[in-house]
Amino acid sequence: MSDLVRVDNVGKTFTLHNQGGVNLPVLANVSFVVKEGDCLVLHGPSGAGKSSLLRMLYGNYKCTQGRIEFRHRNRWVDVAKADPRDILDLRRHSLSYVSQFLRVIPRVSAIDIVMEPLLLRGMDEKISRDKAAEMLERLNIPQRLWTLAPATFSGGEQQRVNIARSFIAATPVMLLDEPTASLDAKNRDVVIELICEVREAGSALIGIFHDELVRERVASRRIEIQSYNAAEAA
Repeated sequence: MSDLVRVDNVGKTFTLHNQGGVNLPVLANVSFVVKEGDCLVLHGPSGAGKSSLLRMLYGNYKCTQGRIEFRHRNRWVDVAKADPRDILDLRRHSLSYVSQFLRVIPRVSAIDIVMEPLLLRGMDEKISRDKAAEMLERLNIPQRLWTLAPATFSGGEQQRVNIARSFIAATPVMLLDEPTASLDAKNRDVVIELICEVREAGSALIGIFHDELVRERVASRRIEIQSYNAAEAA
């Protein structure tokens, strides 16, 4: 299996400009490789920097040191140094970020939100809509809600719409930030099935899961993310 992600000696220090420029180190010396079909679980105590690491992988935060490389269009892109155009192209084709929160778009229906990634890839509109309907049904979103904008949906329903959108067109690398948080057991199991399916299809996943049952069922490997002080002491 080929490498899809290479993280080498990554660290992050935040500068708190509104507090006199105080430097706050949160991560140090993080390294790993993720291959096709892997699901790497980031494990560690609250505040260790797991979510910050995901945001660095996605390019929302710049790492202070190290390299974060993704295989994209038959070359390696280092998001620590890439320009914004390369990062946007990476996100369109090779990298996605799946959280428990949906960015609610006014007046756009749930089914249109879910089908959009397929349309962006050039799929026929009817086929895209049918596939979106299948995904919404699988995630137990009532059909009466499909044509409504999710702004008034419950938190769990919005979460499942977000998951449907993310998994309907899986990218080669997927970053998962607590995708099963607050879901009941039935819908949690559906998400676990989706994760296993995209792994079997060759996608690589890097995720945070506080639910031990989910970790046990989806992980191929774990990496311990230590607090900065613990990492420095080691």
